[in-house]
Amino acid sequence: DALERAVREDKPLLISIGYSACHWCHVMAHESFEDPAVAAIMNERFVNIKVDREERPDVDAIYMEAVQGMTGRGGWPLNVFATPDGKPFFGGTYFPPVGRSGLPAWHQVLEGVSEAYRDRRNEVIESANGIAEYVRRAQNIDAPTGDLDVDTLVSAAGAAMQQVDWVHGGFGAAPKFPQPLGLDWLLRVWKRFGNEDALAAVRLTLDRMARGGIYDHLGGGFHRYSVDAAWVVPHFEKMLYDNALLARVYLHAFQATGDARYRRVVEETLDYLVREMQDPLGGFYSAEDADTEGVEGKFYVWTPEELERVLGPNDARIAMLRFGVTPQGNFEGASILTDAASPAETAADLDMTEAEVVDRLPAIRARLDAARSRRVTPGKDTKILAAWNGLAIRALAEAGPVLGRPDWLEAAERAARFVLDHMWLEGQLVRSYRDGPSDVHAFLEDYSFLIESLIGLYEATFKTESLAEAERLVAAMVATFQDREGGAFFDSRADDHLVIRPRSFFDNPVPSGNSAATFALLRLHALTGRGEYLDQALGAFYAVGEFLPRAPLGFAHLLSALDFYLGPPMQIAIAGVPGSADVGAMLTEVRERYLPNAVVAAGESGSIGLLEGRTETGGGARAYVCRHFACDLPVTTGSDLGARLDGHNE
Repeated sequence: DALERAVREDKPLLISIGYSACHWCHVMAHESFEDPAVAAIMNERFVNIKVDREERPDVDAIYMEAVQGMTGRGGWPLNVFATPDGKPFFGGTYFPPVGRSGLPAWHQVLEGVSEAYRDRRNEVIESANGIAEYVRRAQNIDAPTGDLDVDTLVSAAGAAMQQVDWVHGGFGAAPKFPQPLGLDWLLRVWKRFGNEDALAAVRLTLDRMARGGIYDHLGGGFHRYSVDAAWVVPHFEKMLYDNALLARVYLHAFQATGDARYRRVVEETLDYLVREMQDPLGGFYSAEDADTEGVEGKFYVWTPEELERVLGPNDARIAMLRFGVTPQGNFEGASILTDAASPAETAADLDMTEAEVVDRLPAIRARLDAARSRRVTPGKDTKILAAWNGLAIRALAEAGPVLGRPDWLEAAERAARFVLDHMWLEGQLVRSYRDGPSDVHAFLEDYSFLIESLIGLYEATFKTESLAEAERLVAAMVATFQDREGGAFFDSRADDHLVIRPRSFFDNPVPSGNSAATFALLRLHALTGRGEYLDQALGAFYAVGEFLPRAPLGFAHLLSALDFYLGPPMQIAIAGVPGSADVGAMLTEVRERYLPNAVVAAGESGSIGLLEGRTETGGGARAYVCRHFACDLPVTTGSDLGARLDGHNE
């Protein structure tokens, strides 16, 4: 309707893209969009369209590409002016109500664009056509294929390691984003090549993030990013996808190193998601705001006086040292809690024993958390997105069996059931749900993330229903999104009527739909033996080609998929009754190890492809370790399986 109105009234489109937890989106809305005089100009001269980037990632991808091409930078709010047929010709991010810092006032932008569209129409149309063609080329990578071999992984690892900040961890300078996909891939680099520098980079980053203000030391979970290089001052929103992906990389680091600190972060992060972000019906909400009562970070910061009121003088002194709370503060006169001093350091400063401090800290944290819960809480975006729920389901399904948390596995199953019951309608997924399913069709990432999560649920429960659901979604995904000429997959449906049909590959901050689809298809092939899954998986590798080692942090999940493909994948088949003691002993051996290129099947012989021809002994389980469906002789005890896994792992 909006596009038709723009044609009918001969007005350009003004497309403003944001999301609920975006601080500057709210600022610009309050400063400008709600100003009656500014709104009058907007309504008189433009057809205005407000877009939630989380509900329409395809629209966001197109216009973000355009603005980055025009200005060299992007972000949100994203404000784009386009012709009535949707071709962008001018845009930017935040514009203030009064010109400052080199930025024109928003009303000046409106007047300038309106005059250009009215008086220099031919120039505007020519520019719009050129920008649309630029976006089309940028969204459809056409690269030489190159060789899909281990050298690609070596080159990519070298390029990524050059970007490591060896002082504070992470990659590059401030602002610092966690980049869990890149960290997870570097763990694979360590595993495959014995690259100790890659492991050191991961550990430094995970340690510094967990100690910094980007981590919520009372409630668990991570904020979106740090505005400084040292992870101290975050942008305070909490996103479902960040916490799901970070929980997985901390879990993998725990499996790889045995470091109990990583286990604690996983536990606190996933407990936060289940406690604060899971809807009673089962789905997970999208985000929590950075602002409380219009003030960024107000919910999370403390002063020494507040600590004394809550804890009393003695425990307040412990808390101030332990969490770095000072009179001057580290954020606008207050303090973001950090892991500023170890219990031993805190004890030394207070002339206490370390044991006394350790004994007091749980009660201190509990009292602070209880006091904080009485504050006005940040706003919550209760929109349930299929894709992001897939990420949360996978994290919970993977971590639950590893860390002995059946409640997490139950939460994962409830979320999967919610999505399949309420967001799978007439053979198609919808993108989101809030007080009912939306009318926005799901995108490639919704299908591919959910498929990955259902595979994870199968490997946690060995219920073949999860694998059957995954294969049903694969059939719909291939039919709806496959690019039969160019290989790989489109991001959106053919009937979405966008200015271009996007086909993206970049993995940041979440996996691209293409990399997740590739990984899911490779894992399904390893579990089922169905050759068409392998054929469908390879398109993304060939589409990206030689760009893989040039921008490793932008293709981190696809590089992880390539590592799995080159593996070769380790297929672990356990013929026996899931839940029995002997199968349980074998699964314990599998789950306590970091085996990034393994798939696991357990159950009756023939229940899925990997179990075809695998049989139990008389009343006991047998485990087979296979490559390309060719298996070693079976073993019958958990300890023997552990030895076999270590032998394959060398």
